[in-house]
Amino acid sequence: MKRKRHTPEEINKKLREAATQLAGGQSVEDVCKKLEVSPPTYHRWKEQ
Repeated sequence: MKRKRHTPEEINKKLREAATQLAGGQSVEDVCKKLEVSPPTYHRWKEQ
């Protein structure tokens, strides 16, 4: 499977989407599946 490199704009958009979904009570795993990223990737982006 080929890796996809996300642009900074795409990362910001996905992090905003994740924040709204997490505020709605969804789990991190469910949010990551919808955003098509792995949980470690999500946490790495959040730290940056």
